[in-house]
Amino acid sequence: MLKAVLVKNDKKARTLIYLFSFIVFAAVVLLSRVKLDVDLGFDVHLFAQANAIINSAVAVLLVAALVAVKSKKYRVHKNLMIAAMLLSVLFLISYICHHLFAGETKFGAEGISKTIYYIILFTHIPLAGLILPFILFTAYRALISEWPEHKKLAKITWPIWFYVAVTGVIVYWMISPYYV
Repeated sequence: MLKAVLVKNDKKARTLIYLFSFIVFAAVVLLSRVKLDVDLGFDVHLFAQANAIINSAVAVLLVAALVAVKSKKYRVHKNLMIAAMLLSVLFLISYICHHLFAGETKFGAEGISKTIYYIILFTHIPLAGLILPFILFTAYRALISEWPEHKKLAKITWPIWFYVAVTGVIVYWMISPYYV
């Protein structure tokens, strides 16, 4: 196992994780209700395409990290998870930009496609909103080398994070034909 890179301070970590998670959640909620009419000189839906590419990469990194940890390649696992977290930050920035500059897009299909889309969307959104503190607490437990706690949290965090990454790509595929 790897050595701790942080000194344990659960109270400070908890405060910072909840504060950061709240700020991110509030920013996404508030900024998704704002549309800036600015000509960026390119199709603003490129942000959505970037989001799908980033989510795809995060999903691949999560699978690779799972394989690495199961193979006891802990340093590789750590590096892959850090890459997934950094890409997730990039995703968040791109996601906010897309919603700020593109506004809301209505899904235009009917029938079973519409039902499938909304089932995926209505599971994706709340899980995407809830996963951040789990990711941060899981990372914190690894950074202080509390491996049993890290593993216990990761068993919850990993599948939800993976689901959010994959369904984010599916949502993009399904709604992208309706971007105007």
